[in-house]
Amino acid sequence: MRLERLGLKGPAGIIEAVRDLPDAGSPLRGVAVVAHPHPLYGGTMDNKVVQTMARAFVASGFAAVRFNFRGIGGSAGAWDEGRGEVQDMLAVVAQAAADGPLALAGFSFGAFVTSHVLSQVWGTREVTHVVLAGTAAGRFGVAEVPGPARTRTLVVHGESDDVVPLAAVMDWARPQLLPVTVVPGGGHFFHGQLPLLKGLVARHLQATA
Repeated sequence: MRLERLGLKGPAGIIEAVRDLPDAGSPLRGVAVVAHPHPLYGGTMDNKVVQTMARAFVASGFAAVRFNFRGIGGSAGAWDEGRGEVQDMLAVVAQAAADGPLALAGFSFGAFVTSHVLSQVWGTREVTHVVLAGTAAGRFGVAEVPGPARTRTLVVHGESDDVVPLAAVMDWARPQLLPVTVVPGGGHFFHGQLPLLKGLVARHLQATA
């Protein structure tokens, strides 16, 4: 896997990002943009769950773009309670995944942001895959997944998540008839189960190829 560092233009200033790429010469299936967990609780683009999802995308033939929300790392600006963070991710999509097949992914707070980005770009872009891990339902207003996108969406949650209870995610998913993949005994950060998470994402990418 190759890594490129990017400085993108965001609504609050520079957005620090990296692009993970498959080996040189490998054909690209598309670009995946992956969002990190809560900025006020240590979330960054180097979070292990975020990196695990990015690696799964790269192993499946995608370029994966991870980025820091405003106020984190080298990204300008300050926490905006989710509103500005949605705009940050939209700016990353517009610049780092301007055309061609697009995949969206996020972990925890990043899944909340991803849900709103999906709502805004759906119908204007070819979104081939969506991955929402540890979705922060009940803590934030996670958007519904557009109907036609539900078969392209993987929702993964730990059975024993003590940050976002599984019941909250089920309450969000149930009215949409949106399946939730439950990791037995899994916690919010999937400690000890990151290889399983990577395998679930890779299988989803193969199944919806």
